[in-house]
Amino acid sequence: MPLQNPRLSRLLTALLGGQLLLSGVPVTAQPTPAVAPAAAVPAQPDFTPPSANHCRRPMRTHEVPGRPEVVEPAVSIGKALPRSRAAGVSRDAVAKAASPATMAMEAAPEAMAVAPASSPGGARSDRAAVVTAGMVDDNADFAEYLAFRERTPVPHQARDISERHLLTVRDRTGRGVPDAQVQVRSPNGAQLRARTDSAGRVWLHPRSFDAGQSTLYEVTATRGGQTAQGLLRRGQKDALELQLDGAVAPQRARLDLVFLIDATGSMADEIQKLKSSLRSIADDAARLPSRPDLCFGLVAYRDTTDPFVLRSHDFTDDLGAFQKVLNQLQADGGGDYPEAMSEALHETVHRLSWRGEGATRMVVLLADAPPQLGPERPRYDAAMQVALGKGIKVFSVGASGLDPQGEFVQRQIAQYTGGRFVFLTYDRADDPASGPGRETVHDVKNYSVATLDRLIGRLIREELAPLSRKGA
Repeated sequence: MPLQNPRLSRLLTALLGGQLLLSGVPVTAQPTPAVAPAAAVPAQPDFTPPSANHCRRPMRTHEVPGRPEVVEPAVSIGKALPRSRAAGVSRDAVAKAASPATMAMEAAPEAMAVAPASSPGGARSDRAAVVTAGMVDDNADFAEYLAFRERTPVPHQARDISERHLLTVRDRTGRGVPDAQVQVRSPNGAQLRARTDSAGRVWLHPRSFDAGQSTLYEVTATRGGQTAQGLLRRGQKDALELQLDGAVAPQRARLDLVFLIDATGSMADEIQKLKSSLRSIADDAARLPSRPDLCFGLVAYRDTTDPFVLRSHDFTDDLGAFQKVLNQLQADGGGDYPEAMSEALHETVHRLSWRGEGATRMVVLLADAPPQLGPERPRYDAAMQVALGKGIKVFSVGASGLDPQGEFVQRQIAQYTGGRFVFLTYDRADDPASGPGRETVHDVKNYSVATLDRLIGRLIREELAPLSRKGA
């Protein structure tokens, strides 16, 4: 979208066409060709904005079937295993036990087995009853995050986030504007879409979308028919603030919350914990000062050699129906170590009925393996671009057995979308069978520990807190 303000358009032309003294610093820019080379304008994902009005509906299910007739060799034991389990051990758990992260561990056999949801007497096992976790905010400690990326050379889909700028959108009263639509456009045609969070902020990474490395960008923010425009000049400031002309009226908080879950055989404990915690998570959220209107969605995934690749359940406000669907989810299948995370993330951001203007949108991604990579697979980095454009924050939860590649990808998605990285902790870092504790094998520091359900509750509270301060 071109700038609507003629004065800003003339300023942009002057800056790009010659020299201009900006804040006392002479700026020289090269002329921009009328038509940018095709290679300089990357293909744009589908940024169709969220538009659902409500989630008062029965649950709607969409399933992508797999090819369960295919039998793959389990490399850790040198022979093919049936799709269900062999000798009580899931192929998925065996493969994950043989992954680079767990090959170095001498994990107890029970760490590989699929834990039952309950004991014969009906009570959950102690291991499933308490799941502890830590959390890091890679946007708050960005230098350490860049250092982590530098020292973790693993396969991934690259997006250069080494340069970033914080955009804040305010109304005329000075309050942050939540869920403002943001467009960043370079002279060569490259574009970035984003939405502000509940505090009116969003992180922008020019190198992640502009192969031409422009020096100046048009930035437009829109909310409720009001528009603010400005210029972002790289290398001059690490922050930009735009102000709408009017005040944005507070409204009741609306939270769209999706659980995106790896449902392969090694995830039994984590799935059981989510089942038992859902009601308390929802009740705690409903009691927040912002009194949020809650919608719940579920996307479960396995891999292409399972009966289903993914099974998604669109948003509903019927917590009882959602709990029933979640209770029916069982950990099974898998096989090789990577799973169909890319397909599931694509499903989550593109197919679910996210609510429109003013909603807070969160994904809790719970997984213990990285995505399958390859030209035949959807690109998870394109999905995280769309998530940013739709205002969807991904909070990645690394379960037991997650290797360095899985950690890299989960942190990459969380940081880019403005979320955080959560990781399970144990009494002994390299032994998930040792029970809950404070230790982890992940490359993190300066973290606190709580139970997983309390951490999820804390994330929801923090996301919605700015809305209660606005009187919503």
